[in-house]
Amino acid sequence: MLFTLENIPYIALGLLVAYYLVPYIQRWRLHDIPAPSLAAFTNLWLLAQARQGKRFLSVDQAHKKYGTLVRIAPNHVSVADDAAIQTIYGHGNGFLKADFYDAFVSIRRGLFNTRDRAEHTRKRKTVSHTFSTKSIGEFEQYIHHNIEMFVTQWNKLSDLQTNPKTGYASIDALHWFNYLAFDIIGDLAFGAPFGMLEKGKDIAEMRKTPTNPPKYVAAVEVLNRRGEVSATLGCLPALKPWAKWIPDRFFTEGIEAVENLAGIAIARVNERVKPEVMANNTRVDLLARLMEGKDENGNSLGREELTAEALTQLIAGSDTTSNTACAILYWCMFTPGVIPKLQKALDDALPKDIEVPSFAMVKDIPYLQWVIWETMRIHSTSSMGLPREIPEGASPVEIAGHIFGPGDVLSVPSYTVHRSKEIWGADAEEFVPERWDPERQTARQKAAFIPFSHGPRACVGRNIAEMELLVMGATVFRLFDFRMEQEGPMETREGFLRKPLGLMVGMRRRTPA
Repeated sequence: MLFTLENIPYIALGLLVAYYLVPYIQRWRLHDIPAPSLAAFTNLWLLAQARQGKRFLSVDQAHKKYGTLVRIAPNHVSVADDAAIQTIYGHGNGFLKADFYDAFVSIRRGLFNTRDRAEHTRKRKTVSHTFSTKSIGEFEQYIHHNIEMFVTQWNKLSDLQTNPKTGYASIDALHWFNYLAFDIIGDLAFGAPFGMLEKGKDIAEMRKTPTNPPKYVAAVEVLNRRGEVSATLGCLPALKPWAKWIPDRFFTEGIEAVENLAGIAIARVNERVKPEVMANNTRVDLLARLMEGKDENGNSLGREELTAEALTQLIAGSDTTSNTACAILYWCMFTPGVIPKLQKALDDALPKDIEVPSFAMVKDIPYLQWVIWETMRIHSTSSMGLPREIPEGASPVEIAGHIFGPGDVLSVPSYTVHRSKEIWGADAEEFVPERWDPERQTARQKAAFIPFSHGPRACVGRNIAEMELLVMGATVFRLFDFRMEQEGPMETREGFLRKPLGLMVGMRRRTPA
Protein backbone atom coordinates (compact mmCIF):
# COMPACT_ATOMS: atom_id res chain seq x y z
CA MET A 1 0.00 0.00 0.00
CA LEU A 2 1.34 3.43 -0.94
CA PHE A 3 1.46 6.18 1.72
CA THR A 4 -0.76 8.67 -0.06
CA LEU A 5 -3.15 11.23 1.39
CA GLU A 6 -6.06 8.99 0.36
CA ASN A 7 -4.64 6.07 2.36
CA ILE A 8 -3.98 7.96 5.62
CA PRO A 9 -7.47 7.27 7.09
CA TYR A 10 -7.05 3.53 6.43
CA ILE A 11 -3.56 3.53 7.94
CA ALA A 12 -4.84 5.38 11.02
CA LEU A 13 -7.71 2.91 11.38
CA GLY A 14 -5.30 -0.01 11.06
CA LEU A 15 -3.01 1.42 13.74
CA LEU A 16 -5.99 1.96 16.04
CA VAL A 17 -7.16 -1.60 15.58
CA ALA A 18 -3.62 -2.89 16.15
CA TYR A 19 -3.32 -0.79 19.32
CA TYR A 20 -6.19 -2.71 20.88
CA LEU A 21 -5.89 -6.05 19.10
CA VAL A 22 -2.19 -6.77 19.58
CA PRO A 23 -2.30 -6.56 23.41
CA TYR A 24 -5.40 -8.74 23.35
CA ILE A 25 -3.65 -11.40 21.27
CA GLN A 26 -0.58 -11.20 23.51
CA ARG A 27 -2.85 -11.95 26.47
CA TRP A 28 -4.69 -14.77 24.71
CA ARG A 29 -4.29 -16.99 27.74
CA LEU A 30 -6.73 -14.62 29.50
CA HIS A 31 -9.35 -14.74 26.71
CA ASP A 32 -11.64 -17.12 28.61
CA ILE A 33 -11.89 -14.82 31.65
CA PRO A 34 -15.08 -12.72 31.41
CA ALA A 35 -14.85 -8.94 31.23
CA PRO A 36 -17.36 -6.11 31.55
CA SER A 37 -17.95 -4.06 28.40
CA LEU A 38 -14.68 -3.61 26.43
CA ALA A 39 -12.37 -4.11 29.41
CA ALA A 40 -10.65 -7.08 27.75
CA PHE A 41 -9.56 -4.84 24.86
CA THR A 42 -8.79 -1.49 26.50
CA ASN A 43 -7.81 0.11 29.80
CA LEU A 44 -10.35 2.85 29.11
CA TRP A 45 -13.20 0.93 30.80
CA LEU A 46 -11.33 0.83 34.10
CA LEU A 47 -10.20 4.43 33.67
CA ALA A 48 -13.81 5.52 33.16
CA GLN A 49 -14.90 3.79 36.38
CA ALA A 50 -12.07 5.47 38.30
CA ARG A 51 -12.89 8.85 36.74
CA GLN A 52 -16.42 8.53 38.11
CA GLY A 53 -15.13 7.61 41.59
CA LYS A 54 -16.81 4.21 41.59
CA ARG A 55 -14.15 1.71 40.54
CA PHE A 56 -14.66 -0.45 43.66
CA LEU A 57 -18.41 -0.68 43.02
CA SER A 58 -18.05 -1.45 39.31
CA VAL A 59 -15.53 -4.20 40.01
CA ASP A 60 -17.74 -5.60 42.79
CA GLN A 61 -20.75 -5.65 40.47
CA ALA A 62 -18.68 -7.36 37.78
CA HIS A 63 -17.72 -10.12 40.24
CA LYS A 64 -21.35 -10.60 41.22
CA LYS A 65 -22.21 -11.02 37.55
CA TYR A 66 -19.22 -13.02 36.28
CA GLY A 67 -17.76 -14.81 39.29
CA THR A 68 -14.36 -15.10 40.96
CA LEU A 69 -12.18 -13.99 38.03
CA VAL A 70 -12.94 -10.79 36.11
CA ARG A 71 -10.73 -9.21 33.48
CA ILE A 72 -10.88 -5.48 34.21
CA ALA A 73 -8.15 -4.47 31.72
CA PRO A 74 -6.38 -6.32 28.86
CA ASN A 75 -3.69 -7.73 31.17
CA HIS A 76 -5.35 -7.14 34.58
CA VAL A 77 -7.50 -9.76 36.30
CA SER A 78 -9.39 -9.05 39.51
CA VAL A 79 -9.49 -12.10 41.78
CA ALA A 80 -12.33 -12.13 44.33
CA ASP A 81 -10.88 -15.02 46.30
CA ASP A 82 -9.38 -14.67 49.75
CA ALA A 83 -7.26 -17.78 49.07
CA ALA A 84 -5.33 -15.69 46.51
CA ILE A 85 -4.22 -13.02 49.01
CA GLN A 86 -1.09 -14.86 50.10
CA THR A 87 -0.21 -15.88 46.52
CA ILE A 88 -0.50 -12.35 45.12
CA TYR A 89 0.71 -10.23 48.04
CA GLY A 90 2.66 -12.56 50.32
CA HIS A 91 6.36 -12.66 51.13
CA GLY A 92 8.63 -14.42 48.69
CA ASN A 93 6.20 -14.58 45.76
CA GLY A 94 8.29 -12.26 43.58
CA PHE A 95 5.31 -10.22 42.31
CA LEU A 96 6.01 -6.54 41.59
CA LYS A 97 3.86 -3.46 41.95
CA ALA A 98 2.23 -2.79 38.58
CA ASP A 99 2.67 0.36 36.49
CA PHE A 100 -0.46 1.73 38.20
CA TYR A 101 1.93 3.15 40.82
CA ASP A 102 3.83 5.22 38.22
CA ALA A 103 0.94 7.69 38.29
CA PHE A 104 1.65 8.45 41.97
CA VAL A 105 5.25 9.63 41.52
CA SER A 106 5.75 13.38 42.00
CA ILE A 107 8.99 14.50 43.70
CA ARG A 108 10.64 11.11 43.15
CA ARG A 109 9.80 7.52 43.92
CA GLY A 110 9.16 6.81 47.59
CA LEU A 111 8.47 3.69 49.61
CA PHE A 112 4.85 3.59 48.40
CA ASN A 113 5.38 3.88 44.63
CA THR A 114 8.79 2.25 44.19
CA ARG A 115 8.34 -0.76 41.90
CA ASP A 116 11.90 -2.11 41.86
CA ARG A 117 12.29 -4.85 44.49
CA ALA A 118 15.89 -3.98 45.45
CA GLU A 119 15.10 -0.28 45.74
CA HIS A 120 12.05 -1.03 47.88
CA THR A 121 14.17 -3.22 50.18
CA ARG A 122 16.69 -0.38 50.56
CA LYS A 123 14.00 2.18 51.31
CA ARG A 124 12.12 -0.07 53.70
CA LYS A 125 15.33 -0.75 55.63
CA THR A 126 15.98 2.97 55.87
CA VAL A 127 12.42 3.82 56.90
CA SER A 128 11.33 0.79 58.95
CA HIS A 129 13.07 1.82 62.20
CA THR A 130 10.85 4.91 62.08
CA PHE A 131 7.91 2.67 62.97
CA SER A 132 9.56 0.56 65.65
CA THR A 133 7.68 -0.05 68.89
CA LYS A 134 9.97 2.41 70.68
CA SER A 135 9.44 5.15 68.08
CA ILE A 136 5.68 4.73 68.08
CA GLY A 137 5.64 5.04 71.86
CA GLU A 138 7.50 8.34 71.52
CA PHE A 139 5.05 9.58 68.89
CA GLU A 140 2.05 9.21 71.22
CA GLN A 141 2.64 12.58 72.90
CA TYR A 142 1.99 14.38 69.59
CA ILE A 143 -1.17 12.39 68.94
CA HIS A 144 -2.39 13.07 72.47
CA HIS A 145 -1.73 16.83 72.26
CA ASN A 146 -3.75 17.24 69.06
CA ILE A 147 -6.67 15.18 70.33
CA GLU A 148 -6.73 17.47 73.37
CA MET A 149 -7.03 20.46 71.01
CA PHE A 150 -9.81 18.63 69.14
CA VAL A 151 -11.75 18.17 72.40
CA THR A 152 -11.26 21.83 73.30
CA GLN A 153 -12.68 22.93 69.95
CA TRP A 154 -15.65 20.58 70.10
CA ASN A 155 -16.42 21.71 73.65
CA LYS A 156 -16.50 25.31 72.38
CA LEU A 157 -18.80 24.34 69.53
CA SER A 158 -21.07 22.52 71.95
CA ASP A 159 -21.18 25.51 74.30
CA LEU A 160 -21.57 28.27 71.72
CA GLN A 161 -23.47 26.76 68.79
CA THR A 162 -26.02 24.44 70.41
CA ASN A 163 -29.47 24.74 68.84
CA PRO A 164 -31.89 25.35 71.73
CA LYS A 165 -34.59 23.36 69.92
CA THR A 166 -32.50 20.21 69.55
CA GLY A 167 -29.90 20.56 72.28
CA TYR A 168 -27.15 19.74 69.78
CA ALA A 169 -24.56 21.75 67.81
CA SER A 170 -24.70 20.97 64.09
CA ILE A 171 -21.34 20.12 62.49
CA ASP A 172 -19.87 18.32 59.51
CA ALA A 173 -17.89 15.73 61.44
CA LEU A 174 -15.76 14.90 58.40
CA HIS A 175 -14.23 18.38 58.38
CA TRP A 176 -13.15 18.10 62.00
CA PHE A 177 -11.74 14.60 61.59
CA ASN A 178 -9.75 15.94 58.62
CA TYR A 179 -8.39 18.83 60.68
CA LEU A 180 -7.41 16.43 63.47
CA ALA A 181 -5.74 13.89 61.19
CA PHE A 182 -3.78 16.54 59.27
CA ASP A 183 -2.62 18.26 62.44
CA ILE A 184 -1.49 14.94 63.90
CA ILE A 185 0.48 13.96 60.80
CA GLY A 186 1.89 17.51 60.55
CA ASP A 187 3.10 17.20 64.13
CA LEU A 188 4.44 13.68 63.58
CA ALA A 189 6.03 14.15 60.17
CA PHE A 190 7.07 17.80 60.02
CA GLY A 191 7.65 19.05 63.54
CA ALA A 192 4.46 21.08 64.05
CA PRO A 193 0.73 20.75 63.34
CA PHE A 194 -0.76 22.56 60.34
CA GLY A 195 -2.97 24.59 62.70
CA MET A 196 -6.23 23.41 61.14
CA LEU A 197 -7.83 22.56 64.49
CA GLU A 198 -6.93 25.92 65.97
CA LYS A 199 -8.23 27.82 62.92
CA GLY A 200 -11.14 25.48 62.22
CA LYS A 201 -10.06 25.69 58.59
CA ASP A 202 -8.41 23.60 55.87
CA ILE A 203 -5.20 25.50 55.09
CA ALA A 204 -1.50 24.71 54.63
CA GLU A 205 1.64 26.42 53.35
CA MET A 206 3.21 25.14 50.13
CA ARG A 207 6.31 25.96 48.08
CA LYS A 208 7.07 24.65 44.59
CA THR A 209 10.81 24.69 45.49
CA PRO A 210 12.61 25.32 48.80
CA THR A 211 13.51 28.86 47.65
CA ASN A 212 10.08 29.87 46.32
CA PRO A 213 7.91 32.24 48.39
CA PRO A 214 5.14 30.48 50.31
CA LYS A 215 1.57 30.14 49.09
CA TYR A 216 -1.42 28.73 50.93
CA VAL A 217 -3.75 25.99 49.75
CA ALA A 218 -6.61 23.85 51.05
CA ALA A 219 -4.60 20.73 51.89
CA VAL A 220 -7.53 18.32 52.31
CA GLU A 221 -8.97 19.35 48.97
CA VAL A 222 -5.55 19.07 47.34
CA LEU A 223 -5.03 15.58 48.75
CA ASN A 224 -8.46 14.43 47.60
CA ARG A 225 -7.95 15.69 44.05
CA ARG A 226 -4.46 14.23 43.89
CA GLY A 227 -5.75 10.81 44.96
CA GLU A 228 -8.56 10.85 42.43
CA VAL A 229 -6.47 11.91 39.44
CA SER A 230 -3.54 9.62 40.27
CA ALA A 231 -5.79 6.59 40.75
CA THR A 232 -7.49 7.38 37.44
CA LEU A 233 -4.27 7.90 35.50
CA GLY A 234 -2.92 4.74 37.11
CA CYS A 235 -5.38 2.81 34.95
CA LEU A 236 -3.51 4.11 31.88
CA PRO A 237 -0.15 5.54 33.07
CA ALA A 238 0.92 6.49 29.54
CA LEU A 239 -1.61 9.33 29.78
CA LYS A 240 0.15 11.02 32.70
CA PRO A 241 2.55 13.25 30.67
CA TRP A 242 -0.40 14.51 28.63
CA ALA A 243 -2.99 14.79 31.41
CA LYS A 244 -2.72 18.58 31.82
CA TRP A 245 -3.88 19.00 28.22
CA ILE A 246 -6.94 16.76 28.50
CA PRO A 247 -10.01 19.03 28.14
CA ASP A 248 -11.48 17.96 31.47
CA ARG A 249 -11.05 20.04 34.65
CA PHE A 250 -10.76 16.81 36.61
CA PHE A 251 -7.34 16.21 35.05
CA THR A 252 -6.05 19.81 34.89
CA GLU A 253 -7.01 20.52 38.51
CA GLY A 254 -5.78 17.10 39.55
CA ILE A 255 -2.31 17.62 38.08
CA GLU A 256 -2.14 20.99 39.83
CA ALA A 257 -3.11 19.23 43.06
CA VAL A 258 -0.24 16.75 42.61
CA GLU A 259 2.19 19.67 42.37
CA ASN A 260 0.62 21.51 45.30
CA LEU A 261 0.72 18.45 47.53
CA ALA A 262 4.42 18.00 46.80
CA GLY A 263 4.80 21.71 47.55
CA ILE A 264 3.30 21.21 51.02
CA ALA A 265 5.95 18.60 51.82
CA ILE A 266 8.70 20.80 50.37
CA ALA A 267 7.59 23.76 52.51
CA ARG A 268 7.40 21.76 55.74
CA VAL A 269 10.70 19.91 55.22
CA ASN A 270 12.34 23.22 54.30
CA GLU A 271 11.23 24.71 57.61
CA ARG A 272 12.12 21.61 59.62
CA VAL A 273 15.73 21.26 58.38
CA LYS A 274 16.78 24.88 58.85
CA PRO A 275 20.10 24.92 60.78
CA GLU A 276 18.68 27.01 63.61
CA VAL A 277 15.77 24.57 63.97
CA MET A 278 17.97 21.48 63.82
CA ALA A 279 20.43 22.93 66.35
CA ASN A 280 17.73 23.17 69.00
CA ASN A 281 15.71 20.10 68.01
CA THR A 282 14.75 17.66 70.74
CA ARG A 283 11.76 16.16 68.96
CA VAL A 284 11.45 12.44 68.25
CA ASP A 285 9.05 12.71 65.32
CA LEU A 286 8.85 10.92 61.97
CA LEU A 287 11.10 13.37 60.16
CA ALA A 288 13.78 13.08 62.85
CA ARG A 289 13.63 9.29 62.54
CA LEU A 290 13.77 9.48 58.72
CA MET A 291 16.86 11.70 58.91
CA GLU A 292 18.51 9.16 61.23
CA GLY A 293 17.76 6.25 58.90
CA LYS A 294 20.61 4.44 57.13
CA ASP A 295 20.56 1.86 54.34
CA GLU A 296 22.76 -1.26 54.29
CA ASN A 297 25.70 0.86 53.10
CA GLY A 298 25.31 3.38 55.92
CA ASN A 299 23.90 6.09 53.62
CA SER A 300 21.24 8.54 54.81
CA LEU A 301 18.36 9.85 52.73
CA GLY A 302 19.23 12.83 50.53
CA ARG A 303 17.13 16.02 50.71
CA GLU A 304 14.92 15.11 47.76
CA GLU A 305 14.44 11.53 48.90
CA LEU A 306 13.75 12.71 52.45
CA THR A 307 11.06 15.06 51.13
CA ALA A 308 9.54 12.27 49.03
CA GLU A 309 9.33 9.97 52.05
CA ALA A 310 7.90 12.77 54.19
CA LEU A 311 5.28 13.30 51.48
CA THR A 312 4.47 9.59 51.62
CA GLN A 313 3.88 9.88 55.37
CA LEU A 314 1.68 12.94 54.87
CA ILE A 315 -0.47 11.13 52.34
CA ALA A 316 -0.60 7.80 54.16
CA GLY A 317 -1.25 9.25 57.59
CA SER A 318 -3.87 11.91 56.95
CA ASP A 319 -7.10 11.13 55.09
CA THR A 320 -6.74 7.39 55.74
CA THR A 321 -7.28 8.11 59.42
CA SER A 322 -9.90 10.84 58.99
CA ASN A 323 -11.93 8.80 56.51
CA THR A 324 -11.95 5.82 58.85
CA ALA A 325 -12.82 7.96 61.88
CA CYS A 326 -15.74 9.47 59.98
CA ALA A 327 -16.91 6.01 58.92
CA ILE A 328 -16.67 4.75 62.52
CA LEU A 329 -18.98 7.55 63.68
CA TYR A 330 -21.42 6.95 60.82
CA TRP A 331 -21.71 3.19 61.27
CA CYS A 332 -21.99 3.47 65.05
CA MET A 333 -24.82 6.00 64.66
CA PHE A 334 -26.45 4.05 61.84
CA THR A 335 -26.55 0.79 63.80
CA PRO A 336 -28.93 0.80 66.81
CA GLY A 337 -27.43 -0.16 70.14
CA VAL A 338 -23.75 0.19 69.24
CA ILE A 339 -23.05 3.60 70.81
CA PRO A 340 -24.65 2.81 74.20
CA LYS A 341 -22.69 -0.44 74.36
CA LEU A 342 -19.48 1.31 73.36
CA GLN A 343 -19.98 4.14 75.85
CA LYS A 344 -20.60 1.67 78.67
CA ALA A 345 -17.41 -0.22 77.78
CA LEU A 346 -15.44 3.03 77.83
CA ASP A 347 -17.01 4.31 81.05
CA ASP A 348 -16.26 1.02 82.79
CA ALA A 349 -12.63 0.94 81.66
CA LEU A 350 -11.45 4.55 81.97
CA PRO A 351 -10.96 6.87 84.97
CA LYS A 352 -13.62 9.60 85.20
CA ASP A 353 -11.07 12.41 85.56
CA ILE A 354 -9.28 11.56 82.29
CA GLU A 355 -10.55 13.28 79.13
CA VAL A 356 -8.06 11.98 76.57
CA PRO A 357 -6.87 8.51 77.59
CA SER A 358 -3.47 7.07 76.82
CA PHE A 359 -3.03 4.26 74.34
CA ALA A 360 -2.23 1.90 77.23
CA MET A 361 -5.65 2.67 78.74
CA VAL A 362 -7.63 1.83 75.61
CA LYS A 363 -5.68 -0.82 73.71
CA ASP A 364 -7.27 -3.70 75.64
CA ILE A 365 -10.93 -2.58 75.50
CA PRO A 366 -12.36 -5.36 73.31
CA TYR A 367 -15.57 -3.70 72.12
CA LEU A 368 -13.72 -0.53 71.04
CA GLN A 369 -11.30 -2.63 68.98
CA TRP A 370 -14.18 -4.62 67.48
CA VAL A 371 -15.93 -1.42 66.39
CA ILE A 372 -12.79 -0.19 64.64
CA TRP A 373 -12.10 -3.51 62.90
CA GLU A 374 -15.72 -3.85 61.80
CA THR A 375 -15.63 -0.34 60.33
CA MET A 376 -12.45 -1.12 58.40
CA ARG A 377 -14.14 -4.25 57.09
CA ILE A 378 -17.44 -2.78 55.98
CA HIS A 379 -16.09 0.60 54.88
CA SER A 380 -12.72 -0.54 53.47
CA THR A 381 -10.91 2.79 53.19
CA SER A 382 -8.72 1.23 50.51
CA SER A 383 -11.43 -0.57 48.55
CA MET A 384 -9.79 -1.34 45.22
CA GLY A 385 -7.62 -4.30 44.43
CA LEU A 386 -3.99 -3.21 44.62
CA PRO A 387 -2.36 -4.43 41.37
CA ARG A 388 0.64 -6.74 41.31
CA GLU A 389 2.48 -7.89 38.18
CA ILE A 390 4.07 -11.28 37.57
CA PRO A 391 7.63 -10.37 36.48
CA GLU A 392 9.43 -11.60 33.39
CA GLY A 393 11.15 -14.92 33.94
CA ALA A 394 8.78 -15.98 36.71
CA SER A 395 7.14 -19.39 36.66
CA PRO A 396 3.44 -19.64 35.80
CA VAL A 397 1.07 -19.32 38.76
CA GLU A 398 -2.24 -21.10 39.24
CA ILE A 399 -4.96 -19.04 40.94
CA ALA A 400 -8.64 -19.97 41.17
CA GLY A 401 -8.10 -22.73 38.60
CA HIS A 402 -6.48 -20.48 35.98
CA ILE A 403 -2.83 -20.27 34.89
CA PHE A 404 -1.22 -16.81 34.88
CA GLY A 405 2.21 -15.86 33.57
CA PRO A 406 4.73 -13.03 33.22
CA GLY A 407 3.16 -9.67 32.38
CA ASP A 408 -0.21 -10.55 33.88
CA VAL A 409 -1.48 -8.16 36.55
CA LEU A 410 -3.54 -9.54 39.43
CA SER A 411 -5.37 -7.94 42.34
CA VAL A 412 -7.73 -8.90 45.15
CA PRO A 413 -10.54 -6.31 45.60
CA SER A 414 -10.71 -5.68 49.35
CA TYR A 415 -14.24 -4.22 49.20
CA THR A 416 -15.57 -7.39 47.59
CA VAL A 417 -13.65 -9.78 49.85
CA HIS A 418 -14.60 -7.83 52.97
CA ARG A 419 -18.29 -8.14 52.09
CA SER A 420 -18.29 -11.74 50.93
CA LYS A 421 -21.16 -13.68 52.50
CA GLU A 422 -19.20 -16.88 51.97
CA ILE A 423 -16.49 -15.53 54.30
CA TRP A 424 -18.40 -13.32 56.70
CA GLY A 425 -21.83 -14.96 56.77
CA ALA A 426 -25.33 -13.94 55.73
CA ASP A 427 -24.99 -10.65 57.65
CA ALA A 428 -21.86 -9.54 55.76
CA GLU A 429 -23.58 -6.31 54.65
CA GLU A 430 -24.44 -5.43 58.25
CA PHE A 431 -22.31 -3.66 60.88
CA VAL A 432 -21.79 -6.26 63.60
CA PRO A 433 -18.84 -5.52 65.95
CA GLU A 434 -19.46 -8.79 67.81
CA ARG A 435 -18.27 -10.79 64.80
CA TRP A 436 -14.74 -9.94 66.03
CA ASP A 437 -15.25 -11.77 69.30
CA PRO A 438 -12.41 -14.35 69.30
CA GLU A 439 -14.93 -17.07 70.17
CA ARG A 440 -16.93 -16.22 67.06
CA GLN A 441 -14.25 -15.24 64.56
CA THR A 442 -12.92 -17.85 62.13
CA ALA A 443 -9.36 -18.29 60.92
CA ARG A 444 -10.56 -17.62 57.37
CA GLN A 445 -12.06 -14.27 58.37
CA LYS A 446 -8.84 -13.26 60.08
CA ALA A 447 -6.79 -14.08 56.97
CA ALA A 448 -9.26 -12.35 54.62
CA PHE A 449 -9.14 -9.05 56.53
CA ILE A 450 -6.68 -6.82 54.64
CA PRO A 451 -7.38 -3.13 55.45
CA PHE A 452 -3.64 -2.41 55.44
CA SER A 453 -2.90 -4.78 52.52
CA HIS A 454 -0.67 -7.79 53.11
CA GLY A 455 2.92 -8.93 52.80
CA PRO A 456 6.15 -6.94 52.31
CA ARG A 457 4.36 -4.00 50.65
CA ALA A 458 1.76 -3.64 53.40
CA CYS A 459 1.34 -0.33 55.23
CA VAL A 460 4.35 0.33 57.47
CA GLY A 461 2.35 2.83 59.53
CA ARG A 462 -0.31 0.38 60.62
CA ASN A 463 0.58 0.56 64.32
CA ILE A 464 0.42 4.37 64.37
CA ALA A 465 -2.94 4.32 62.59
CA GLU A 466 -4.38 1.85 65.08
CA MET A 467 -3.07 3.90 68.01
CA GLU A 468 -4.70 7.05 66.60
CA LEU A 469 -8.04 5.35 65.95
CA LEU A 470 -8.20 3.72 69.38
CA VAL A 471 -7.44 6.95 71.27
CA MET A 472 -9.63 9.08 68.99
CA GLY A 473 -12.53 6.63 69.15
CA ALA A 474 -12.38 6.33 72.93
CA THR A 475 -12.26 10.11 73.35
CA VAL A 476 -15.02 11.01 70.90
CA PHE A 477 -17.62 8.49 72.06
CA ARG A 478 -16.90 8.92 75.76
CA LEU A 479 -17.07 12.74 75.80
CA PHE A 480 -19.82 13.44 73.26
CA ASP A 481 -23.32 12.36 72.27
CA PHE A 482 -24.54 12.46 68.68
CA ARG A 483 -27.64 12.49 66.55
CA MET A 484 -27.88 12.07 62.77
CA GLU A 485 -28.76 15.28 60.92
CA GLN A 486 -28.56 14.12 57.33
CA GLU A 487 -30.97 12.08 55.31
CA GLY A 488 -29.84 8.93 53.59
CA PRO A 489 -26.56 7.03 53.81
CA MET A 490 -23.10 8.57 54.04
CA GLU A 491 -22.00 9.21 50.46
CA THR A 492 -18.49 8.27 49.37
CA ARG A 493 -16.25 8.77 46.36
CA GLU A 494 -13.21 6.71 45.48
CA GLY A 495 -9.83 8.13 44.59
CA PHE A 496 -7.01 5.92 45.74
CA LEU A 497 -9.05 5.73 48.94
CA ARG A 498 -12.78 5.55 49.47
CA LYS A 499 -13.61 8.94 50.99
CA PRO A 500 -16.78 10.08 52.77
CA LEU A 501 -18.11 13.29 51.23
CA GLY A 502 -19.44 14.62 54.51
CA LEU A 503 -21.30 13.64 57.67
CA MET A 504 -23.75 16.13 59.17
CA VAL A 505 -24.41 15.31 62.80
CA GLY A 506 -25.65 16.97 65.95
CA MET A 507 -23.04 16.90 68.73
CA ARG A 508 -23.20 17.78 72.43
CA ARG A 509 -21.08 17.26 75.52
CA ARG A 510 -21.50 14.07 77.47
CA THR A 511 -20.52 13.36 81.05
CA PRO A 512 -18.94 9.91 81.42
CA ALA A 513 -20.88 7.67 83.79
